[in-house]
Amino acid sequence: MFRRILIANRGEIAVRVTQTLQQMGITAVSIYARPDRHAKHVRMADEGYAMEGESAADTYLRGDKIIDIAKAHHIDAIHPGYGFLSENATFAKWCQDNDITFIGPSATVIANMGDKLIAKKIMAEAGIPVVPGLTISAGDEASIRREAIKIGYPVLVKAAAGGGGKGMRLVTEEKRLADALAAAQREAKSAFGDDRVFIEKYIEKPRHVEIQIFGDTHGQAVHLFERECSIQRRHQKIVEESPSPALSPTLRQHMGEAAVQAAKAIGYTNAGTVEFILDQEGHYYFLEVNTRLQVEHPVTELITHQNLVEAQILVAAGQPLPFTQDSLRQTGHAIEVRIYAEDPERNFLPSTGKIVHYVPPAAPYVRVDSGVTAGSLVTVHYDPMLAKLIVWGTTRAASLQRMRWALSRFVIMGVTTNIEFLRRVIEHPAFQQGDLHTHFLEEHEEVYAPSDDDIPDAVWIAAAFSSKPSSHHASDASYQSDSPNVESNSPWSVGESWRAF
Repeated sequence: MFRRILIANRGEIAVRVTQTLQQMGITAVSIYARPDRHAKHVRMADEGYAMEGESAADTYLRGDKIIDIAKAHHIDAIHPGYGFLSENATFAKWCQDNDITFIGPSATVIANMGDKLIAKKIMAEAGIPVVPGLTISAGDEASIRREAIKIGYPVLVKAAAGGGGKGMRLVTEEKRLADALAAAQREAKSAFGDDRVFIEKYIEKPRHVEIQIFGDTHGQAVHLFERECSIQRRHQKIVEESPSPALSPTLRQHMGEAAVQAAKAIGYTNAGTVEFILDQEGHYYFLEVNTRLQVEHPVTELITHQNLVEAQILVAAGQPLPFTQDSLRQTGHAIEVRIYAEDPERNFLPSTGKIVHYVPPAAPYVRVDSGVTAGSLVTVHYDPMLAKLIVWGTTRAASLQRMRWALSRFVIMGVTTNIEFLRRVIEHPAFQQGDLHTHFLEEHEEVYAPSDDDIPDAVWIAAAFSSKPSSHHASDASYQSDSPNVESNSPWSVGESWRAF
């Protein structure tokens, strides 16, 4: 087993990995950029090492610097979290070349699945349903034009090396195709250094349903059921849940088997996700493979009672999977929302500043994965996600009710957040009924507008906190308690929420 693991990430995922490593008796080593020197993930780790610079490009994206730190401090393995270098095949290869275990799949698998054209070809050859389209370079515009006419408009232009909506264009008629191809190529080149694009049939009102997969070095591959991720803004997920309201037991079984088939086709090891789109008739099509732990992995942890990070460590150390397909069960219903420092009333402009008060909801079956505390600074340098709020209930209705309760009691002061926006989404009648698709927010624009409902409980809670002067300052001590004047037996003195594993 590993003795020392470096976490090549920051924020809530670095905190999440640190907790599991420490519970396993493994030394958790953090890295940090200058703005993060007092961050929660640094304070929680057993050791921390500075990286000169402030921006992600100068620090967390510098694989060479990270390898140097790992070698200097006798690191056995690196956990990349998500984002940054987690799906970087070159970094995975550097780890291998320096006898450091990369906690994830092989560099070859990462490279193949990072290229959407190669991935789609492999899946089609393995018998996995793929969206009709043309999987060639955009250099042959005439072929693309003929294929678009063949499969029928509307079509999607997508970046071969892309993700997150970058390099993607919806084309509704032939006369717009040339401009869309050129714009997608420019954006793909800027974002990924690769201007190849392809087209595929556009599915009207699709659901985004992904399957969690896990493989080990002993030839085993399993799935841990699905996550519905259809609520998205600008192609970024903001609400995830499991089970999906759209899947029957038969469809769930078929999609799970397809995901395992995909994992075996590419020789997948460690944690990953096979993403599908699901049309209104119940047909599913391969979208991509995310070769890392997903942001929304807690949803799967709550409905399976498994610790996926622990499983990642065990598999990376050469041990067999700690579960089998037959031993896995989908129990109850879990929902996750992502709490961002952004202003929904100003087109979701990121909000920066110091978090004056931070009090997450604390109750049974409520989990908060967070990278911040009171006193934390939110800067322009990194993604504005502050925390993930995840709840579990015996049914979807019970889980929704618990989520409403938790959102109404999540107190963050000092920066603007999307908490009230998330509450409006969760409470929308269509969401309550499970009528979801990836264009939900565009179809229900009313969720963007503040309602005339009563003032949320969180506002009154925040007002109560702000009635006392804050004693926080910018020293390390300021991060030890959200409110030093609160009695120790008060529920507000609880720094972390209940966890299900």
